[in-house]
Amino acid sequence: QVQLVESGGDSVQAGGSLRLSCAASGYTSGSYLMGWFRQGPGKEREGVASINSDGWTNYAESVKGRFTISRDNAKNTLYLQMSSLIPEDTAMYYCASNRAWSAGRVPSLSQWAFLDWGQGTQVTVSS
Repeated sequence: QVQLVESGGDSVQAGGSLRLSCAASGYTSGSYLMGWFRQGPGKEREGVASINSDGWTNYAESVKGRFTISRDNAKNTLYLQMSSLIPEDTAMYYCASNRAWSAGRVPSLSQWAFLDWGQGTQVTVSS
């Protein structure tokens, strides 16, 4: 069974940076999809960034150029480097995965493409 544990959330000033981490366990080898989602107060959950086992990435328009998703396969850890943070980035951030994602498929930002979810880590950006 896959377990995902997020960390790195914090309260920062606008313009600041944070790096979120997601430690994954229970993984088997093979192709996969991993991603970051967020849910702000009174908002629906939205896909932020995703990456597949080929290293292809996909980003929401609202974070392009500011956020970078990456994965350290040796450490089984997913990262989200966030810079130039704005108050609208305030949300609970969730790590998600799908270990049955076929190789060669473009990484999805739809929550329905993901099977496993972490508990979330809170990011608060103040102006």
